[in-house]
Amino acid sequence: RGALGGGAALMTVAQYAILWLVVVNALTYGAFAADKDRAIRGAWRISEQSLLLLALAGGWVGAKLAQGRFRHKTRKQPFATLLNLVPLVWIGVGLALTYPAVRLMLTGG
Repeated sequence: RGALGGGAALMTVAQYAILWLVVVNALTYGAFAADKDRAIRGAWRISEQSLLLLALAGGWVGAKLAQGRFRHKTRKQPFATLLNLVPLVWIGVGLALTYPAVRLMLTGG
């Protein structure tokens, strides 16, 4: 029996993380698609800051897939470079969380 007294067990942290990544990548992909459509129509655009924040929040896979699929913001600088740096940030955070020696090196401790 679950912690709430029902038959369903609570989700694990890993399951929440996977759910978050699926949702944020779908949202990011959709935001890139919407922004491309708005660019074509000359309508109000989604800010580059918002697109980068979605990527940084975990949606960088969706961002890169949409960027390639829609040929959107592939040459726009510094946006393209910043978007390409997001996976490196995620790798750095992952290493810092996984390996104490890397965490010490990154924090200067």
